[in-house]
Amino acid sequence: MTILKDGTANRSLEFTITISNSKHMKPILAIIILLSLLSCSNPSNQNNAQTSEEIKATLVQMWDAIEREDLERYASYVHDDFTQFGENDSTLRSGKEAEVAGVKSWMEHYDSIHTEMIEPIVTIKEDVAWLTYYWKDRSVKNGEHFSSRGKSTRLFVKENDKWLCIHGHYTSLP
Repeated sequence: MTILKDGTANRSLEFTITISNSKHMKPILAIIILLSLLSCSNPSNQNNAQTSEEIKATLVQMWDAIEREDLERYASYVHDDFTQFGENDSTLRSGKEAEVAGVKSWMEHYDSIHTEMIEPIVTIKEDVAWLTYYWKDRSVKNGEHFSSRGKSTRLFVKENDKWLCIHGHYTSLP
């Protein structure tokens, strides 16, 4: 008997098995087929895992740019149509320029800014992805240590092979 199994990403697996008329061979055949199918890797899952890491790394790079006070590098990760609901904002902040100005003000008023991502979950749908996570940050303002924590959702779009942050929504937690 010849069995042909088409895999994802235009991959195929072909194998031939000869079966005797023994009643014991059918369960063995079923196990062989099951193990063969389970051993086939799914490139789609591998791509999603890689993309998920790219999304998280993009946000970490954004935070690293803030820590190093590199506003130009931070801006390179922000989409022109960026929107945001900040943890203390009563209205929607719109536009890349508004976001970059807000981060610039933050960098001018705080020192030693550091942010950490906790329990990130990435969902990917083609060239759109969203990252949900908890965060905690710390900094120094006027010589006094400051820390906060909260939860966030960030939306990313892929343009010209680069993931850009197009929306952020942040909520402080006690």
